[in-house]
Amino acid sequence: MVFCRITGLVLLLAVLCLSSCSKKQEQPPDHPQLTAAVKMVDVTFHSASLNRNMPYRVIMPANVSLGQKLPVVYLLHGGGGGFHDWSNYSDVARYAEHDLILVMPEGNSSYFMNSADHSQDRYEDYIVHDLIADVEHRFPAFADSSHRVIAGVSMGGFGAVVLAMKHPDLFVFAGGLSPALDVPSRPFSIKRIGQWRQHSSIFGPWKSQARHDNDPYILAGSADPSKIPYLFLTCGEQEGLLGPDKKFAAILQKRQFHYEFHTVPGGHEWNQWDRNIPALMTSLMQHISKN
Repeated sequence: MVFCRITGLVLLLAVLCLSSCSKKQEQPPDHPQLTAAVKMVDVTFHSASLNRNMPYRVIMPANVSLGQKLPVVYLLHGGGGGFHDWSNYSDVARYAEHDLILVMPEGNSSYFMNSADHSQDRYEDYIVHDLIADVEHRFPAFADSSHRVIAGVSMGGFGAVVLAMKHPDLFVFAGGLSPALDVPSRPFSIKRIGQWRQHSSIFGPWKSQARHDNDPYILAGSADPSKIPYLFLTCGEQEGLLGPDKKFAAILQKRQFHYEFHTVPGGHEWNQWDRNIPALMTSLMQHISKN
């Protein structure tokens, strides 16, 4: 009788596990917020750096004149999200009406960095080498840094800031909405052991060279401020990231970078980020137009 009960319990747990795994694999519905004056194109291309096919979404003006070239804005998603997020959870698409190409790549949970543990996960190389080249081959995009912008939310905000600081010749402007800038320097916490393992697979063990090379605080402390793209940063007043983002902004101010940092009402979620997209877009358009 006891054996039957144990067997039944094991079967029940197995069913629950399968059900849970199935739910995790389900993709959220895709409901892009578009306007009549823009068009959306989803692309799948082969990334040599990742050695696999990768998707990205493009939103651009519905009508482009023959021979016309447009600035490009690369929009990086947050952790746990995907390349649909910017179009689904914000109204960023309407800014494509102003002669912009918006590109939303898939980054999985990579922080858009080359992984320290997994040699096949070279997400930094994928963005700066493969993605940019593919976009400029397929679409009527300017192929110079003065018309190229990168921005992101949370994990993507980290990626945008770090990629701009490591590759300042590629971008004229970088934006981070609630950027998770402290990730490489976060100490071990037993309460977040799963997160620690994930971050260690990307950035390597504590005090490793990979953590050093991808730490925004270290990069800001050593980079030439005159050569770094303009930085636009925001963080919600109710976020745990407010302290780390203020720390980064203090380094930028001390070393006289060209930047702006805004604290805004709200938490770490899309409603807050969507409210701050107008300020992001206004600032980036000013810096593109200067060039």
